[in-house]
Amino acid sequence: MGMKLWPVSPWKRSPLLSYEALESERGMCKVNPRSPRRIADVVRQDPLGVVRRAGVITNQAVRLAIATRDVEDERTKAAMLRDALAQLGPCFVKVGQALANRPDVLPPVAMEELTRLMDQAEPFQRQTARDIVLKELGKPLEDVFEKFPDEPVAAASIGQVYRAKLIGGAEVAVKVQRPGAKDLVEKDLALLRWIAGSPPAKKYGRENLGCDLQVIVDEFGETLLEELDYEQEANNMRDFGNNFKGDPNVAVPFVYPEYTTERLLVMSWLDGVRCTDLDAMRGFRINIDEFIQRGVASGLRQLLEFGLFHGDPHPGNVFAMPDGRIGYVDFGNVVEISQTNKEALLDAVIHAMNEDYEEMARDFVRLGFIAEGTDIRPLVPALQSTWRESVGSGIADFSFRDVTNKFSALVYLFPIRIPARFALVIRTLLTQEGICLTLNPQFRFLEAAYPYTAKRLLSDPLYSSRLCQILIKGGVFDWERLHTLVLLSMQGARKSGFWVWASTMLDGVKVVFNDPRTVRDIALAMLRSLRLAFRGMASAWWAFLRGQRPGVEPLGVPTTHGATPGYSLA
Repeated sequence: MGMKLWPVSPWKRSPLLSYEALESERGMCKVNPRSPRRIADVVRQDPLGVVRRAGVITNQAVRLAIATRDVEDERTKAAMLRDALAQLGPCFVKVGQALANRPDVLPPVAMEELTRLMDQAEPFQRQTARDIVLKELGKPLEDVFEKFPDEPVAAASIGQVYRAKLIGGAEVAVKVQRPGAKDLVEKDLALLRWIAGSPPAKKYGRENLGCDLQVIVDEFGETLLEELDYEQEANNMRDFGNNFKGDPNVAVPFVYPEYTTERLLVMSWLDGVRCTDLDAMRGFRINIDEFIQRGVASGLRQLLEFGLFHGDPHPGNVFAMPDGRIGYVDFGNVVEISQTNKEALLDAVIHAMNEDYEEMARDFVRLGFIAEGTDIRPLVPALQSTWRESVGSGIADFSFRDVTNKFSALVYLFPIRIPARFALVIRTLLTQEGICLTLNPQFRFLEAAYPYTAKRLLSDPLYSSRLCQILIKGGVFDWERLHTLVLLSMQGARKSGFWVWASTMLDGVKVVFNDPRTVRDIALAMLRSLRLAFRGMASAWWAFLRGQRPGVEPLGVPTTHGATPGYSLA
C-alpha cells in the first residue's frame, strides 16, 4: 500500500528531523555515548569483517527475494521475512521486533507476523560462558559462586541467564553476554546506517515519513546499544528499584555491583512464575483481579509518575510472586519520558475526551509524530472520524488494540513518524492489555485504571490543574462528563474498596476547595450550564405554547444546555 500525502505548500513543507533534533526532543532521556553514527569509527578497524557481513546480509536478502517472488499471500511473505530476520542474528531480530510496532513503516499483516519473532537462540558452550565470567570477574568462579550450573535457564541472541548461588547462599541470576554479539551488532548498525543514507532511502523517508531514515536507525540503535551494556542495565534496575521503593505490590531485583561489568550482570533471583500462568497463580492463592489492578497501577506509575518505564514487559519478563507481588526482570530496554512529554500526553488525552480534534492534531506535532511546519489541517477530519469510530461503543469499553489498529491507517495517509520511545509506549500498553485479557477476558482498562488515575488527577498538582479542562467545555460545565467519571469511580470502587474510593473523593474535594480559582471556574461553569438549560426549557415551552415545532428559537436563545454530549457507557 502506497503512502498518500496531502499537498503542502512550499513555505509550509515539513523539515526533515535531524539526529540533533532527535537528541533534543528526548528531554531528560539519557543518550548512550556510543551512538550509531559514531560506530563507523569502530568498524573501520575491521573493514574486511564489515564486507563479509554485508555479503551475508545481501545473500539472505537475495534468497528472500527469490523465495517470495511467486508468493501472493501477504501473510506468507511476512512469515518468510520473520524467519530470514531470525537467521541474521541479534540486530535483525531486534529490527523485526521494532518493526512490529511501526505502523508508519509496515502494513498490519506484516506487523502481526513479526510479533511472533522470538529472541531465542541455541546456548553457547558451557566452557565459553565460564571463560567470560572468569575474565569479567578477574578471579576464579569458585571464589564468588558456591554453585554455578552447566546449563542456562534461558538463552537469547545477545546473552544467556544462569541460576547460580553465591558463597553465603544467596540465589542470583547471572546474565552473560554472547561472545561476538557486540561486534556483530556494531557492524550491522553501521551497514543499516549506510543503507538508510543512500539516495533512494533518503527520498523514501522525505516523501513518506517526513524525516531522514537515518534518524529511525539511530533511534533503534540507541536502544540496542544500551541492551548490550549490562552496566547500563544495572543502572536501569537500580532506578526502577528506587522508584518502587516502599511499594508493597512490586518486586525488582537488586544488583550486585561488585560482580557486574559491561558483559556480566549479577542480580538477585526472583522466584516467581510467568504472569500468565493461571494455574500456578491460583496455586499461590493469588486474587487474579487484584493482581491485574496492581499491574495496571504499576504500569501507569512508570509512564505518568516516574517517566521511566519497562520497554519489554512480555510474560517472560513479568512474574507473579508467591505473595501476589508483580516482579519485573530484564531492564535492558527501558525508556524515559521527559516532563514535557508527560504533560503533552496528558493534554492529548484531555483533548481526545473533549473531542477537540484541532488540538489533537497539534498534539501530534508536540509529541514528535509530525514535523514542525507541516500543514495539519487535512489531519483534523481524519482524526475526528477515526476517534469516533474507535470509541463508538462507549468509552468505558476503550481498548488500546482497537484504537491502535484504527489509528494505524492514518500513517498511510499522512506523513506521520512514530518516535521510537512512543513506539515502545504503544508496545508496552498493548502487551500489558494482552496480559490482562489473558488473565480475565472481561478486562476493561478504564475500570482497572480508575483508582490510580483518579488519585493522580485529584492529588498531583500536574494533573489536578487539568481538572477544569476535563469538566468544562467552552466555559460550560459538562454534566455528562461528570456522570461518566462518577460511574467509572463506582466501578473502580468495587475493585479497590470503599475506603480507597472515599479517600480519593476526599482528595478531590480538598483540591477543589483549596484553590479559589478552581472553585470560581467550576461555579461559573455550572451557572452558565444551568442558565443555558433553563433558557432551552423556556424556548421549548414557548414554542409549545405558540404551536411551533421543537427547536424553533422564538426567544433567540439556544435550546441545548451547551454541554458536550459525551460518550455512552453502554
